[in-house]
Amino acid sequence: MMTRQKQFEKYLADPTHRIYPVVDFDSTTDRLCPLDFTSNNIELNMQILSSTETFGDWVSAKLADSGCRYGIGGYDEHRTIYSRSTHFDTDLEPRRLHLGVDIWGPAGNPVYNFMDAEVHSFKNNDHFGDYGGTIILKYQMDELVVYGLYGHLSLASLDGLSVGKAIAGGTAFAVFGAPAENGNWPPHLHFQLIFDLQGRTGDYPGVCQFSQKATWLYNGADPNLVLQHTFNSTDVNRD
Repeated sequence: MMTRQKQFEKYLADPTHRIYPVVDFDSTTDRLCPLDFTSNNIELNMQILSSTETFGDWVSAKLADSGCRYGIGGYDEHRTIYSRSTHFDTDLEPRRLHLGVDIWGPAGNPVYNFMDAEVHSFKNNDHFGDYGGTIILKYQMDELVVYGLYGHLSLASLDGLSVGKAIAGGTAFAVFGAPAENGNWPPHLHFQLIFDLQGRTGDYPGVCQFSQKATWLYNGADPNLVLQHTFNSTDVNRD
């Protein structure tokens, strides 16, 4: 029997299924800057991370210095940056493994739906370090159901939504939120794909305990497989 991951990959590989860009990007002029939030990045210390404004200035400087429109990265990344918030602490082991891809850019940047979907749920997850404005869309890929979680959105992005509302592929349906409404992060989009929401609405963990990595990754798909229709791998600036 084909696994859900293989079903997902097969669906995306079918050229009759159109996959739309998630953000505006012109591959002839725009560039991407990979951002590393693991312990390997010794430049990003707690003095920077302790202030959302300072952290945001650091991200903005990285994009400006590299001439890039967006920063990107994070899937299956063991990150140190979550130590800035108790939201990711647990009694046994802190949550540090990132389950989505982050696209870093300015507040107000539009977010597009990558294919036809309906609204599953939405919520303002307003703890420090959480998602802030969050929308979960439900995608039907032949027999496979996949949920797309879009986090760190503006609160205005939630206006006018209702469960079951249809959102066509290619439609701009949300924007990056400012820190005051996106969980106190520098503006960015958290994009995550999930097979089973396990009864949750408007929320699903985007960071897990490293010891449970295999379980959490098994219940999701690599968002880069969708984002390759937005960005080409050759666009990433690795200088």
